[in-house]
Amino acid sequence: MATIQWFPGHMAKALRQIREQMSLVDIVFELVDARVPYSSQNPEIALAAGDKPRLLIMTKTDLADPKRLGEWLTYFKEHNQPVVALDSRQQNVSKIVTAKSKEILHDKLAEEAAKGLKKRPIRAMCVGVPNVGKSTLLNHLVKKNVAVTGNRPGVTTGQQWLRSSAELELLDTPGVLWHKFASQKQGTMLALSGAIKDSLYAKDDVALFALDYLRCQQPEELKKRYRLTDADLDESVSNPDLLLRITEKMGFRDDYDRASERLIFELRKGKLGPITMEVPADLNEDGVNE
Repeated sequence: MATIQWFPGHMAKALRQIREQMSLVDIVFELVDARVPYSSQNPEIALAAGDKPRLLIMTKTDLADPKRLGEWLTYFKEHNQPVVALDSRQQNVSKIVTAKSKEILHDKLAEEAAKGLKKRPIRAMCVGVPNVGKSTLLNHLVKKNVAVTGNRPGVTTGQQWLRSSAELELLDTPGVLWHKFASQKQGTMLALSGAIKDSLYAKDDVALFALDYLRCQQPEELKKRYRLTDADLDESVSNPDLLLRITEKMGFRDDYDRASERLIFELRKGKLGPITMEVPADLNEDGVNE
């Protein structure tokens, strides 16, 4: 499997701007993909934030496995990491995010009030990996289409201030990755989630990774979607052979590259059922995803 990595110049610039603007905000909203809650956390964001309060916002919960989502919420809370899980399209996202921000910043806001300072909006920086759903969430927070959305990485290209309400102002930033992923597994999961430009990796490698997960965790969804039998999923059948069988079922003959792309896109869209590819139990004592 070829190494997957993506950190172009515009991301380096965006990361530098994030560091420069950090002093202007009260709190950092880091959006993470609920299907890959660990791998979609950018370690550079935690470093840039320093001791600035940080709220993890788990997005795309409508595509995530509810049980595993609950396990991650518990994990983050046990590690004193403030977190909320959202379907960004739900109507009350602004109330949820604002209320959680007030809770996190309670002491700071109380101190300002005690000094007689005029009440002001909370200023939050919104950050996340590409294609994590940041623009969709922001549009629902401000209740208008101010951020361009798209089911591909790199849609947001610059910073902009947005007002959600009299209580919350938001600094939107482009999606950023980091110089080197902790493991090839992490890079593959980011590619599968849509955080990496699709032209930059071998589709069959990522599709085979997805098949390995699906045949173990969600075999019934896999069989139903591609009209497979129990024999097709027998342990004697390798993942490459299974991919070729699915290619034939799709009517693509032996064009497994085309089938690989279709499989990846259908998994992203939830056509193979709700998926969360990571669980807290996968992390070792150092917090590394094994």
